[in-house]
Amino acid sequence: MADDVGVVREATGEHRPAFLELFFDLVFVLALIVLAANLSATPTGSAAVQTLILFLAFSLVWALTSWAADTFNLNHPRGQVQVFWVMTGSLVMSTAVPQSFDRRGLLFVVAYLAIHFGSSTYLAVAGRQHVLRIRNRRILFWVSISGTAWLAGAFVPGTPRTALWALAISIEYGAAVLGWPTPRLGRSSDWEWKLVGERVAERYRELMVIALGMSIFIAALTVGPENHTAHRLAAFGVAFATSVLMWRIYIFRAGEALPDAIVASPDPSRFCQFAVVGHLVMIAGLILTAAGTALVINDPLDRPHPNWGAVMLGGPALFLAGASRTRSPSRVPSAGRRT
Repeated sequence: MADDVGVVREATGEHRPAFLELFFDLVFVLALIVLAANLSATPTGSAAVQTLILFLAFSLVWALTSWAADTFNLNHPRGQVQVFWVMTGSLVMSTAVPQSFDRRGLLFVVAYLAIHFGSSTYLAVAGRQHVLRIRNRRILFWVSISGTAWLAGAFVPGTPRTALWALAISIEYGAAVLGWPTPRLGRSSDWEWKLVGERVAERYRELMVIALGMSIFIAALTVGPENHTAHRLAAFGVAFATSVLMWRIYIFRAGEALPDAIVASPDPSRFCQFAVVGHLVMIAGLILTAAGTALVINDPLDRPHPNWGAVMLGGPALFLAGASRTRSPSRVPSAGRRT
């Protein structure tokens, strides 16, 4: 349509990530830093579950925004509006994280739902094309369902909130896996997203490098300007070495193989969607690793608590598991499944 010119990407146009997307990633990394710091302050099983719920919420926002950028031209002012809206909402969500399961639960939920409803509505209107309207109407349908559980959880404390929010995020991810099946609209097809392999691979790699920087930032922030004992500095050195090793594992294994894996895949768009799972698993591992790093640096000579082992060993294990999922197109689910 004529109204779409300049806003919707041309199929033959340039498909490199826009600078705005890197700016958007910084907001996402801020959320990761807050999540890691919050978990390190309370390294319990219930805190880990709560952190996972919040992480999945932030991750879904990041994935949908990044995938939408394959359709919308972020160099056009009208294409930038939605990203700035998501950034604003994500910042509000980040400020609410430390008390999201206490006094600021409603603030977190309102910001989260505002992102989804605002973005999907705007993209449907700005794109005008039939396929874009249908795609975003499917998302709106499922967010309307999950939003009930999000809002209900915001008004009850403790375990019920955790259970309701876990149900809400499970509904959203389950709908995404199934292709957002919606009455009369059916399921979303992979071609509707128009994911471009080269661009998506670069987006994922940019995010991973910044997320690795998050773990270094947490370690440096924990050491602080005072109390530079030999033991704390040694712990910081180990943390930095761990980040370097993770960087090498990703860049020279998963990250380097990702573009070729996309090209070799019989369904590149599906593989692009599937690859985000591996990257989110790796980032979850980085959050655990950063939290474990903070625990050790704070008191390197203290006797480790049982929960510390799960945090410190679980982080690298998750990272390696995620890295292994991004290297082979043979791991992509069959065509009968939606991702």
